[in-house]
Amino acid sequence: MINITVNQKTHQVDVDPNMPLLWVIREVIGLTGTKYGCGVAQCGACVVHLDGEAVRSCVTKVSRAAGKNIVTIEGLSLNSDHPLQRAWAEIDVPQCGYCQSGQLMSAAVLLKENPNPTDVDIDNAMSGNICRCGTYPRIRKAIHIAAEIQRKAKK
Repeated sequence: MINITVNQKTHQVDVDPNMPLLWVIREVIGLTGTKYGCGVAQCGACVVHLDGEAVRSCVTKVSRAAGKNIVTIEGLSLNSDHPLQRAWAEIDVPQCGYCQSGQLMSAAVLLKENPNPTDVDIDNAMSGNICRCGTYPRIRKAIHIAAEIQRKAKK
């Protein structure tokens, strides 16, 4: 048995320690917001936070997550009111939406580490997240909007 904490809830899972965290989150725990894209850490659809770090859950062994805090898109905010979620909705970022949970989770770490990112900062931080629909300009704009929402909330 492995104990993991996902979105502040502890789960005891009886799985192979080498099982990818993505499959534990989706198939064992039942949180399906984190998506499977490529299975080789190249697309970013599976990004979750592991002790505040953005990780590709498709290649992260569940044993690595034991005793750490995992946050999925479902745990980013209680009421979908995280500044990024608000900005995403405000300008209709998603087209098909498949990659968006990974995009949001990567962007959340960016804004935590850099509350006032430039376009270059955003492009560099988000470069590992693929959007087949090409919504990159809207993603960048939404990150800027979310950064502004965060700055105003701290005043």
